[in-house]
Amino acid sequence: MSQPFLVNLSDQKAHPIWGENALLSFDQQQATIHIDYINDVLSQVQSAARKLDNMSLPNMKLTGEQWNSDLCWAFCQGFYNAKTGANVEFPELDDEAISALKNKKLISEWVRETINLGPALVTPEVLCEKACLLLEQVCADKVPLKYKLILGEQLNADGYVGIYEVGKGSTNMPCMLQLDYNPSGDQDAPVDFALVGKGITFDSGGYSLKPSASMAAMKSDMGGAATVTGALALAAANGLQKRVKLYLCCAENMVSGKAFKLGDVINYKNGVSVEVLNTDAEGRLVLADGLIAAQEDGAKLIIDAATLTGAAKAAVGRDYNCILSMDDEFTESALEAAKDSNEKLWRLPLAPFHLQQISSAFADIANIHSGGESMAGASTAAAFLAKFVEKPEQNWVHFDLSGSYQLAANGLWSVGGKGHGIETISTLLLKD
Repeated sequence: MSQPFLVNLSDQKAHPIWGENALLSFDQQQATIHIDYINDVLSQVQSAARKLDNMSLPNMKLTGEQWNSDLCWAFCQGFYNAKTGANVEFPELDDEAISALKNKKLISEWVRETINLGPALVTPEVLCEKACLLLEQVCADKVPLKYKLILGEQLNADGYVGIYEVGKGSTNMPCMLQLDYNPSGDQDAPVDFALVGKGITFDSGGYSLKPSASMAAMKSDMGGAATVTGALALAAANGLQKRVKLYLCCAENMVSGKAFKLGDVINYKNGVSVEVLNTDAEGRLVLADGLIAAQEDGAKLIIDAATLTGAAKAAVGRDYNCILSMDDEFTESALEAAKDSNEKLWRLPLAPFHLQQISSAFADIANIHSGGESMAGASTAAAFLAKFVEKPEQNWVHFDLSGSYQLAANGLWSVGGKGHGIETISTLLLKD
C-alpha cells in the first residue's frame, strides 16, 4: 500500500490562494480541512472526504488533536466508494473509541458492500448466509446464535405464503432467516425486540414490469434486510444484553410461468387475504410474513425496515429515512435515536383511516391503495403492514428507507449503499 495521505483539521480559514472560504488546502502530501464551527461540522468533514475521494487518493491518515470519534466517522462515510471502500487510518484516540470506530466501520461497510453487490452474487439464500456470518464474526462466541433458514416449498408448508408467492417465479429459491440473539441463554427469556427486514435481492417488478432505468438499481431492494442485520451487529458489538429475533424476508421478484400474477389472492396464516393488484408492490407481501412470525414469537417491540415505496423518496428525497407508526412514544424514541446518531429521519403520517384505503372487491385488502394517485403511497403501504400487526397502535414502527441508497453521487455520499439507518436502529435497541 502506498504512503497514506495525511489529513488534519483547522479552525482557521484557508489561504486565499485556495479560494474564498475554501474547505480544503494542501501542502505536499497533506490536506487541511478548514472547519467553520458555526455551521454543521460533520457535514463539512464528510464533504471534504468526498472531495478527497474524487481525487483518487488511495488511503488516508487522520492526524492532529482536533479529531474525535464523530468527526472520524463522518470522514469515513464521505471517503467510502463502492470500488475501494474507505482506507482510513484513525488518529490517536483512546482504545475504546478506536475499537468502536473499527466495529462501526466493519459493519457499515458490510452493509454498503452487500447492497452494492449484484444479484448474481447476492441471491436470497446467500444474503441470509452473509447475515449469519457477519453476526457470528461480531459475536465471536460471546453470545451464541441460533438460526433457522426456511427455503422454497417449505415456506409454503409453514404458512409463509407472501415470501413464497413473490419468490416462486425465480430459479433462486425464496427464503426466510429466523435468527435468535439471546445473551441470557435462557430459552424462556422474553423477546425484547423483533427486527424484520425486506430482502428482495432483485426486483424486476414481476408482471408489473419496471422500465429498465428503474430496474437498474434494484439490487438495492434488499437494503432493509441489510440494514436491520447491520443494526443488530452494531448493537451486539456495543454490548447489547436484550434478546432480539431477526427475520429476513428474502426473494427475487421475477417474471416466469411460475411467477405470481395480478388478480391472485394470497391467504396469510393470520387470516388476512390479499388481492394482488400490482406485482411491483411485493415488499409489503414478504414483510407481512416477518411481522406474523415476530408476533408468533411474542416480541414485545417490533421494528421493520424496507426500501418500500417511491412515495417516501418523493416526499423526502434520498437524504432522510422515513418512519411511520401509530405509536407516538415508540416513534419519538426512534426520532431521538436518529438525532443521537447524527442520522436523518422524518415522520410521515399513518392514521387509522389509511387502513380503509387498501380495499379489495375480492379479498380483505389489496396490495396497493384503492384511490388512484390521490392516495398517500407511503402511508397506505404502512397501512397494509398494519393489517398484520395485532395492535398496530402499540409497539410497532416501520422504517421506509428512502436514504439507504444513493442513486448518483453527491457532495456527501458516493453512489450506492449508504448504511444510513444502521445507527438509528442500533441506538434504539440499546436504549433503556
